[in-house]
Amino acid sequence: MEAGKKIMIVVMDGLGDRAVKELGYKTPLQVAKKPNLDWFAQNGTSGSMDVIGPGIRPGSDTSHLALLGYDPYEVYTGRGPFEAAGVGLIGRKGDIAFRCNFATVDQKMNVMDRRAGRIKEPDTTELVKALEGLKVAGIEAVVKDATEHRAVLLLRGEGLDPHVTDADPHAITKVQLSRPLVPEAQRTADAVNEFVKRSFEILDAHPVNIRRREQGLLPGNILLPRGGGPFPDIEPFEKRYGMKGSCVAGVSLIKGIGRVVGLEIVDVPKGSGGTSTDMVAKARIALKELERKDFVLMNIKASDVVSHDGDARRKVEIIERLDGMAKVLREGLPEGAVIAFCADHCTPVSRFDHSGDPVPLTIYSETSIKDGVQSYDEVSCAKGALGRIRGKDLMPILYDRADRSEKFGA
Repeated sequence: MEAGKKIMIVVMDGLGDRAVKELGYKTPLQVAKKPNLDWFAQNGTSGSMDVIGPGIRPGSDTSHLALLGYDPYEVYTGRGPFEAAGVGLIGRKGDIAFRCNFATVDQKMNVMDRRAGRIKEPDTTELVKALEGLKVAGIEAVVKDATEHRAVLLLRGEGLDPHVTDADPHAITKVQLSRPLVPEAQRTADAVNEFVKRSFEILDAHPVNIRRREQGLLPGNILLPRGGGPFPDIEPFEKRYGMKGSCVAGVSLIKGIGRVVGLEIVDVPKGSGGTSTDMVAKARIALKELERKDFVLMNIKASDVVSHDGDARRKVEIIERLDGMAKVLREGLPEGAVIAFCADHCTPVSRFDHSGDPVPLTIYSETSIKDGVQSYDEVSCAKGALGRIRGKDLMPILYDRADRSEKFGA
């Protein structure tokens, strides 16, 4: 038997949707002009995928773990550790990491905007510098800015426990007090609450925020932690699959997942985690990585960003840009390679958030069975020969399509 073929997973973040009234009750995928994505569907094998399980709303962290073949119910310890790893902040045993948002609050701690008007670098970088060397409740607090309005908080000290509630209210309401879910977590909750208070005291009057107010922009005057957890113990990807792999992504969270499982993180100039990302450049770099590696995971965040904004027309535009990326992949894919196009979750524009709907999936290789699917969209893919699978089933399917699987039985 020949050596196993190469594998690429293209994750178009938050791509799936529901029927949208302003689009004539079609989804953005059904409306968009996408000849190259459709070509992959026409020449590949398609289906629907419940990334975690039917009706379960995945986070981008748990979903990417599942897409890489890991059971998130077994290995997921919280979003914070992956976000921290994504910005190069690797914790030690006993450390607790949180994902944070720069947010805008008033003097009574009412949240006005959970993303501070989508504040980003270089403003966030300057704001984080003001928090260096901070200690809260006798605990060292390490802060690092992440993608756009996001940041990471790592607590380091004795007696920490991750079982605390979020300070981030996840809504336009009052900042929440972090509370211990077990008695052993009281010190952690105290540290989180003091950190939130100190971040407001330091950031509210920061020159960056004074300038932002003068410019009519929302200040990033507080950091709101959520998703705390210890660093997970995960079997390395190479040991699990016998493949060396790379991760091409702009979002720190996805980089963190890749880094934790042992994928090489590849940065792309102009490859941001937002709508300005250079999708074509990402595709070209992913193809170069596939020349020297067995596996590449590529994430494009833009479709999720506009979905959270509830912007259906812009989502159509983003999908048409994604199709330009697919054209580059179509023209440059190595002979025999196996490629999967999918989403990590649906983000319906009508909901402004993730949903538990299944996502469209197409797997293409030169030997794919053509199942008659003509369009890459939620409805068309659901009619495909793959049927309906779970996210953690994707890697075994791709592994077998790449002629890498071991026989089970005699």
